[in-house]
Amino acid sequence: MMIEMSLKTIKRVAADILKCGTTRIRILDAKKASEALTREDVKGLINEGVIKKVPAKGIGRGKAKMKQERKLHGRRSGPGSKKGSRFALLSRKERWTRKSRAQRRLLKSMKNRLAKGAHKKVYLMIKGNAFRDKKHLKDYLVEKGLVKK
Repeated sequence: MMIEMSLKTIKRVAADILKCGTTRIRILDAKKASEALTREDVKGLINEGVIKKVPAKGIGRGKAKMKQERKLHGRRSGPGSKKGSRFALLSRKERWTRKSRAQRRLLKSMKNRLAKGAHKKVYLMIKGNAFRDKKHLKDYLVEKGLVKK
């Protein structure tokens, strides 16, 4: 009585011989392959071309490219992702720009409530770094009586 190998076993043996995974093994003639009894028979089938090894797929560069794109376009590169000293996180210039723009926006929104000539004077003071922050600017305007009720 002859015991035949199952196709699953043949695939496993072929994968071992060809040094690849079972998913890359293709059996073209199942009837002929099922007659194999030994590893030598499987090797013979490989040589005949009944069992073939599918070429390996390359690893795509898509993910790496996407990651690079994100880096280029400023994602995940904010102050939370940076390590270092105070000005390594936000440069002096960036801090200054943000502060002055915020103060200028506030001044612009209050323009119609300011006394005559006050807008230009305060604008130039902002440029000269006279105020620490928006609250300091508001306090100054109220203290000097430049804001109309």
